Amino acid sequence: MKLLCWDLELTPLEVYSWSLWPDSIPITMLKERQKMLCFGARWYDGKKVIVKTVQHDGKDDMLQTLWNLLDEADAVIGWNGVGFDTKHAKREFVESGMLPPSPFKEIDLMRTVKSQFKAPSNKLDYWAQSLGVGKKKDTGGFQLWLDCMAGDEAAWRRMIRYQKQDVNLLVDLY
Repeated sequence: MKLLCWDLELTPLEVYSWSLWPDSIPITMLKERQKMLCFGARWYDGKKVIVKTVQHDGKDDMLQTLWNLLDEADAVIGWNGVGFDTKHAKREFVESGMLPPSPFKEIDLMRTVKSQFKAPSNKLDYWAQSLGVGKKKDTGGFQLWLDCMAGDEAAWRRMIRYQKQDVNLLVDLY
């Protein structure tokens, strides 16, 4: 069985708002929708984490590479992959005129721990540290995403390290 561990990062939504506590923001106030910044993936039995970024590889190559990996996978392993990563990736594919990849099983490790255990946190970092397999890289917060969107190469190096570590944690947790 071909198992692919993967993760993606998105840009934030940009919206116009009259308040910091809106109940809902109508689509007429959406300035910029989310877009994929990058993804990382590693075959479970492999060693190398593949990272593609919109900055370095272009959107088309980044999406095609991810599509090819997902299409080849029998199952994918992620953290909140069912509710987040897979849905965003499939939206990106459709919006780019691509068909969905071949069906694959999803192993969502966040859903697994939530359904089987009661813990103070359901974050990847909590579980990785609790089980002694490592910890997430510190991003420095939201500014990293803004800096990547602005094309800052030092920020992109940090993002790529962050992406690789998240994927490697998924392999170790699984």
